[in-house]
Order: sequence, then structure tokens, then C-alpha cells
Amino acid sequence: MGKKLKNKVPPIGWRILKSALAVLLCYLVSFLRGNAGIVFYSQLAALWCIQVYVQNSKKNASQRFIGTTVGALFGLLYLLVRNALGMEGQVYRVIDAFAISFFIIVILYTTVLMKKKQASYFSCVVFLSIVVNHVTDSNPYLFVWNRFLDTVIGIIIGIGVNSVSLPRKKRKDILFISGLDDTLLNKNDNLSDYSRVELNRMLDDGANFTISTIRTPASLMDPMRDIRLKLPVIAMDGAVLYDIQEKMYRKVYVISYLHSKQILEFIREQGLHCFTNVIIDDMLVIYYDETEDEVQQKLIKHLRRSPYRNYVKRELPQGEEVVYFMLLYPKEVIESCYEKMEAAGITKELKVVKYDSKDYPGYSYIKIYNQNATKENMIQYLKEQLGIEKTVTFGSIPDRYDIVIEPGDSEKTVHMLKKMYEPVKIGQYKYKKNL
Repeated sequence: MGKKLKNKVPPIGWRILKSALAVLLCYLVSFLRGNAGIVFYSQLAALWCIQVYVQNSKKNASQRFIGTTVGALFGLLYLLVRNALGMEGQVYRVIDAFAISFFIIVILYTTVLMKKKQASYFSCVVFLSIVVNHVTDSNPYLFVWNRFLDTVIGIIIGIGVNSVSLPRKKRKDILFISGLDDTLLNKNDNLSDYSRVELNRMLDDGANFTISTIRTPASLMDPMRDIRLKLPVIAMDGAVLYDIQEKMYRKVYVISYLHSKQILEFIREQGLHCFTNVIIDDMLVIYYDETEDEVQQKLIKHLRRSPYRNYVKRELPQGEEVVYFMLLYPKEVIESCYEKMEAAGITKELKVVKYDSKDYPGYSYIKIYNQNATKENMIQYLKEQLGIEKTVTFGSIPDRYDIVIEPGDSEKTVHMLKKMYEPVKIGQYKYKKNL
């Protein structure tokens, strides 16, 4: 019972504590000012600036500042015009209603002209707070100034508090590499809120982190769309190094055209068809034959929707080198084909991987790569490019990775990464000799 309750109740996070601290600081500044302004407005601005990411905090602060400035200026203009016309008495309240509504149009259009539409809401709020609630004050201009100053104070406090972090050594001398399925992604094929926030924070801070997976870059795009990866990812089981930001392949291990033709002839001698994956001008092109297999047809129909894949029903063009071949058939067919590949010596010449399909029960895959297309080789290449010697790997296979992640415990990957990247005490965490 206690364990279940513990798993359901999340801890109090830094954002919550920072929000409380920002509110307290607003009170302290208000006391120092002799309560000249309205602390409520400072606190609203400060809380608006307390965001998960510091860059979002600055963006929100900019929106709030611009909105407050525009609203305050138009509020001041309205008061000046109203006083110049001598609009006093209850009869002018009706005129106020129409005039204020007209000014809302002017304010919103001004933010459009300034290309600051995100600040339009705050502009209207500040304007209305001035002209609706304080137009009859003995000195409404003082309120305009205090309203503006209160917001600026809140913005400064919010950004300052949100930028504060504990002084920790950042291990930028380590290349962290994580698997994807059963390691970083949960059962819904995405990252948890905790993992997404903490991983992005460390990436923004300069952590050397990337992904190594059997997936193609196309299948990475959706689950990793909100992750700000800066390093290229190791995809296709070590066959390619793909730069997600630039949408280009940094390194590729290929099978020569002549060798590829031999593999195609062997596969067709078995009465089978395959998917031939080729990279042309940083585009993944998959050549395939007409097939009557319903599972293969379903696979093509599903995957060709991606803008990152290009399925072409034709022969492999003359001279094209192949990244990998893929076969998808019932398990007994795949087992028989693999045995024939072993007898023909193909498994010695090339890297041949065989595994069961999770999406199509009863079916299995065979994938054929260049013999040098391994995650280890690609990791070594990436280390040389970055000038980094140390690595820490995360995966679900025991004795193969530095940190083993149990399936279903995807948050552990980011949790352990956080401990190693920014330890509380230098040298407190030691994982294997390479650290």
C-alpha cells in the first residue's frame, strides 16, 4: 500500500519552490517600496515567468513586458484625452463604454502591426485595469506608472529566480547514449512529462546525449519531435549517423552495388521479395517488388505515409549502393531463409540480423547490413568527431550496456542521466571504469 501510494504522489518540484520564492520576493520588494504599488501585479508577472525552461521564461517575460508597455501607453493616452475633454459625471460612463471598446480595436491592431500578437492579451488587460477601475482616481497617472513598474519588478524577479540553479559540475566530457524502445520511450511510444522536461533541460545546458536504435530516422521523428537533440542519432542499428536538425546523414555504411545485386539474386532464388533501402541526396528511398503478402502490403501502406520515406516499386537502379535489405515473412520462412544464408556464407560476409516482429504476430524480420554497420563503430566515430573519450550507454539488454533499464521503467534512463551529468558532489557517482 505504501509503495503504491509513493509511486502515485509526485515530489514537489523546483518550479513549485521557485514560484513560492518569487511570490515572497515580490512581497519583500513591495515592503521596501513602502507598498507604493500593488504587489499583486508583480506576483502575476513573476509567476508568468517561472517556466520549465529558462528560454521560455525569457520569451514569456518579453510578451508580458511588451503587453504591459502597450497597454499602459494607451491607458495613459486615454486618460489624457478624457481629462482634456472634461469628461466628468455619470453621463460620460456610456461614452466611456464605447470609447474603451474602440480602443481595444486600436490596441489589438497595434500588436498585429508590431508582429507581437502574443502580447495582445496582456495589452488589453493592462489597458482595461487602468481605464475601467482607476479612471476616477484623484491621480490616475500614478497608477499607470505603478502598474508598469509593478510588472517590470515581477518580470525581473521571475527571470532571476527561474535562472537560479544549484552549483554543480556538468559532465560535458561524457558522451551519453541511450537506446529507444524499452529504454527511453514508454509503452505509448513517447516520453513521460518528467523525462521530456529534464532531458530537454540538460540538452539545453550542453549535455552530450544521443540515441542509438534499430529504427530508421523516419520512425524517430514522431516520438522525438519535442526533444531538442543537438547531436546526430545512430539509427538503422549502426548503419547511419543522422542529423535530425539538419535532416542529413553524417555517415553511412553501405553495401556495394555488385554485392547488393548478388544478395537480391539470392533472395529471389528463394522465391522471396525484400525491401531495399537506399539513401539518395539525404532521402531514404525504399525499392520493392509487387507482393501478394497481406502483411507486407499493410506495412507499405502504413509506412509510406511518412514524408521521410519514399517507397518506389521498381528495381534497384544501376550503381546504387544499399544501406540495408529487409525481409518480412512468417517466422518459419525467415528461419529457413536465414539457414540458407548461413550455408551460403552471407552471414559471414555481411551483418545479418533476425528477430520477431512486435507489430505483426507470427512474422519475423531479416535485415542485412554492411559488416561494419555496428553501433560500436558509429559510437567510436562520433566520439572522434566530438573529441570525447568517455561514454555511458543505457539499454535493456544485460551485460551489453553500462546502465541496464528494465522494460517499463523508462524514466530511470533520464533519472540516472541526471545523476551522472550533474552530480551533487563531484566523484559521488561512479559507473564502470570509463567514468
